[in-house]
Amino acid sequence: MERIIFYILAFVIIAFAVASVNSRRMLRSVVYLAFVLISIAGFFFLIDYNLLAAIQLTVYAGGIIVLIIFSVLLVHHIEMRLEMASIAKRITTAVLCLVGMGVFIYTIHSFEFEMVENTKSTTTQDIGDRLLSYGDGGFILPFEVISILLLAAMIGAIVIAKGTKLMDKNS
Repeated sequence: MERIIFYILAFVIIAFAVASVNSRRMLRSVVYLAFVLISIAGFFFLIDYNLLAAIQLTVYAGGIIVLIIFSVLLVHHIEMRLEMASIAKRITTAVLCLVGMGVFIYTIHSFEFEMVENTKSTTTQDIGDRLLSYGDGGFILPFEVISILLLAAMIGAIVIAKGTKLMDKNS
């Protein structure tokens, strides 16, 4: 049963990822991306990583998608039609993707994986302590750098969205 669910989720991810890339309407592309992110959370639920699934749903499928939709609405181009890439660019991209997939599959099949038994159970408390730890193996610095990066991206998006209006007032 798990295998069937895995293949269904994989098919949904691939189908909506292709639809997201090929859609000419911005809002539809974002909605397709939301389905991809929700399906990835389904993978986490499938392997019983409920915390990661919840984070995937709240941060990515919830927060990031809402932020993207808000950005699209902010620039008043909700029904904006994106231009399609030329045939040469599409073929080049397809060939490069196939080469990358071939390298990926070759690497996976040539590596000798060893079965590892996990005897230690990790709790949410352990994850929180590790994320906010200053010591060795702590993640407080990358956590803070990412928060500053996201703040800069939001400010940049607002400046880009309001750029022509601000320039018109200053002129």
